[in-house]
Amino acid sequence: MAFRLHNLELDSNLFLAPLAGYTNLPFRMIIREIGGAGLCTTDLVNARSLLEKNRKALKLIETCPEDRPLAVQLFGSVPGEMRDAALFLESQGVAAIDINMGCPVRKVCRVGGGSAMMTEHDKTAHLVKIMVDALKIPVTCKMRLGWDDTQITAPDLARRLEDVGVAAITVHGRTREQGFSGRVNLAGIRAVAQAVKRIPVVGNGDVTSPEAARMMLQETGCAAVSIGRGAFYNPWIFRHTQHFLETGESLPEPEFEERIAVMVRHLDRMIEVFGVQTGCQMFRKVATWYSKRFGPAAEFNRRVTALHSRAHFDEIVQHYRQWRSAFLDEHQRLRAQYAAPALQASFMQPEPAVARREAIPVPKGPNELW
Repeated sequence: MAFRLHNLELDSNLFLAPLAGYTNLPFRMIIREIGGAGLCTTDLVNARSLLEKNRKALKLIETCPEDRPLAVQLFGSVPGEMRDAALFLESQGVAAIDINMGCPVRKVCRVGGGSAMMTEHDKTAHLVKIMVDALKIPVTCKMRLGWDDTQITAPDLARRLEDVGVAAITVHGRTREQGFSGRVNLAGIRAVAQAVKRIPVVGNGDVTSPEAARMMLQETGCAAVSIGRGAFYNPWIFRHTQHFLETGESLPEPEFEERIAVMVRHLDRMIEVFGVQTGCQMFRKVATWYSKRFGPAAEFNRRVTALHSRAHFDEIVQHYRQWRSAFLDEHQRLRAQYAAPALQASFMQPEPAVARREAIPVPKGPNELW
C-alpha cells in the first residue's frame, strides 16, 4: 500500500525501524533488495557528533544512491544543534529526519535527549518547531508510550507535536521503564492515533509476522507499521507482509539455500563497507541471527563466532551444509524407525527449515536497554 509522508511519496506503509548497531548500510541494502519496505531509517546519531564530523557518526549515515528513500534518526536536546545537523543531512539528500524520543539509555536521557523529551513537553515542542521551520523535508518523531505506567504522556505530546508541524509520529507500544519486556500495548498506540487529527501514526513493537502487522493496523488505527527486531530476525518480512496485506495470502518461507545466498550477499556488503577485519567481526553476531531460521544450527554458530575472512565463511558454510544434511538424515531415520507404521510416511516428509518464532530475543548491544 502506497503511503504519503508530507511531501514524500513512499511505495509502502512498511518501514524499517532504527536498531542501534544493526540497521547500517549493508543491512538496509539487503532489506531493499528483498523488497517491500517503503522507508528505511539509520541507527540513532548524535547531532553534535555529526556537526563535529565525528568519524563514527559519519559512518552511521553512510549511504549510496540505491539506499533511497532514507531517514536519519537524530538525538540531542540543543535546538540549534539538532536544526543544524538536520540541515546538513538535508543537504546530503536525506529524505526525512526522525527525532529519537524513546531511547532510555542514561547518558542520552541525562542530557535531555531520548525518553527525557517525553517529560518536558514545552521544551520538546520548541525544539521540534525550530527543526520543522528550518527544513523542507519531513520531520517525524519516534516515542514510547511514556516514562512509566504512571506517566503515559504519548497522546498529549503527539498533539503538541502535530501543532508544531511534524509529519508523523511513530509509537513503540511500551514505556521507557518496560524496555522490551511484556507485550506491546496496542490500546496505548490506538490512544495516540486517536489523539491526533491530521498526521499519520506509525505503530511499532512485536511485529514479527505479516499477521502481527495486520493486527497492529486493525487494532490501533495506525496508518503504517515500523519493524525492527522482526526484520533482523526475518529480512523477508516486508515483502511477505506487503503481499499478505494486499492479497490475504501467505507467501512460502524461503528455502535454506535462499537464506544462505542472502546471508552471503550481506557479508559481502559488510566487507565492502567496513573492510575485511571489521566487517567479519561485525558479521559474527549477524550470522547467528540468520541461523535462527536454519533449524539445527549449533555447529554453524560455534564456527562462525571466529569468522575472519570471506574464504573462511565459505568453509564454514560448506562444512555446515554437510553437517546439517547428516543431522537431518539421521533425525529422519530415527523418527521413522520408532514411529508407528501408519505414521512413517508423514515422518519421512522433508523437515521444514525452522519453526517461526512469535517472541524474538533482543539483539545484544544498545538495544538490550531499549
